[in-house]
Amino acid sequence: MRGPHNIWRLIRTGATLERTGAMKVVLDAFDAPPGLRVVARILGWPFKWLGDKGDPNMPPATRALTVLGPAYIKFGQVLSTRPDVVGDELAIQLKVLQDKLPPFSMAQARKSIEDELGFPVDQLFSEFSEPVAAASIAQVHKARLASTGELVAVKVLRPGIERAFRKDIDAFYLAATMVGLLSPASRRLRPTDVIAHFEGVVLGELDLRLESSAAGEFAANTKNDAGFQLPAVKWGLSSKRVMTLEWAEGVPSGDIAAIDAAGHDRTELGKRVLQLFLRHALRDGYFHADMHQGNLKIASNGNIIAYDFGIMGRIDEYTRRVYAEILFGFIRKDYRRVAEVHFEAGYVPPDRDIDEFARALRAVGEPIFGMDASHISMGRVLNYLFEVTERFGMETRTELILLQRTMVVVEGVARSLNPHLNMWEVAQPIVEDYIKESIGPKALIRDLAKTARVLARFGPRLPQIAEEILIRQAKRPPEPEYYFKWWWPAFWISTGVAISAAVFGLYQLL
Repeated sequence: MRGPHNIWRLIRTGATLERTGAMKVVLDAFDAPPGLRVVARILGWPFKWLGDKGDPNMPPATRALTVLGPAYIKFGQVLSTRPDVVGDELAIQLKVLQDKLPPFSMAQARKSIEDELGFPVDQLFSEFSEPVAAASIAQVHKARLASTGELVAVKVLRPGIERAFRKDIDAFYLAATMVGLLSPASRRLRPTDVIAHFEGVVLGELDLRLESSAAGEFAANTKNDAGFQLPAVKWGLSSKRVMTLEWAEGVPSGDIAAIDAAGHDRTELGKRVLQLFLRHALRDGYFHADMHQGNLKIASNGNIIAYDFGIMGRIDEYTRRVYAEILFGFIRKDYRRVAEVHFEAGYVPPDRDIDEFARALRAVGEPIFGMDASHISMGRVLNYLFEVTERFGMETRTELILLQRTMVVVEGVARSLNPHLNMWEVAQPIVEDYIKESIGPKALIRDLAKTARVLARFGPRLPQIAEEILIRQAKRPPEPEYYFKWWWPAFWISTGVAISAAVFGLYQLL
């Protein structure tokens, strides 16, 4: 479907933003420079009549994103968590996108459940409510199991959602290609790779069997985390387009008045939500990557309840260590070490000046320390970070997109609970614990033990490997260094196995 016909989709996007009045709202929220405002008006105004009107009862930005489609709604959900970036007024408007979108009909929901599970709804559930929440991809119904009387949440995908997302993503690919062609400087941001990453994430979210599996893995990882709980999946009542979970009773995390009325400590909640995310990302390498207010509740006992596991992030051990060292460097104000980690990991081209990069990072970090978080403009911080990455030729790391995006969202959620929260102070104990466990002598021995286990699996094949080396070398013409050609690999194989066995034994003793 990717092709020039998507130009029409992009024109309709600009026209809809202009017609609903969202263009001005968005430009004002991001404090766009005059030049960009003029370009936006030139491109949007002549085609205004082609745009969709949307629901006139909604505010402009919400109205535009809702009518444009699910992929645009996802973008709005991210912005809704960052009043410090887009302003309080726009953030409040966009919160509607989290779980209060117009639902689809009960008849469609019932038909989808019956088609997927193979039984009439009334046979499965003794009670089945109208939608209690509706988001970009699915809506949720409260129900009671006919067999046990247990309250459950039944999540049902929107009809035709797969096709709608593909249309949006196709248009995004065209936009990314055009950006790369018209702005060579933007190629370092790898816009096409970013869209490809987004596509993979979204397509995974459209199969509720994968979400059920993600919920099970996440629950296993976090079962011992104090103050955190997850609803259990009902596997017998879940399929590709329907997912059934325990009903999670609690106060929505975005309803500050209700949280205060219930007597919860918002300072503690803000701290905990940020620390939980960091613990999951660093300790497990597997984290909830859609932690906006619409996917979090506060239980009566003060526990944070997370649900909607369609978007989960995974990072390998090496990336976790790099990320932890960067955070730790900022916490200790060791900007030189932060710069070194960027160079060591290959995030910054080796021909750039490391001292200049460290100085630029200091300009990012210092204004944040010692200042009340409510006075920090994350919008300005992010703008300066973008300038730094451009200046030093840093390319977008697609493997870090979800991590970085979720960090921005989670900090926004935490600061909505406690406007005075300082991310660095809250993160310090979690990052320090991870550093102690993962970067040091114990970690080195653990890594060597893993290597030993891998080499040990090749033990039975060592005679065969040595024989194959000798046969290959025997077929070659004699050369002065002949003996070294067969002896050297055999020496290293035997030495490696011996050292690995010793390390493995030491690790077992420890």
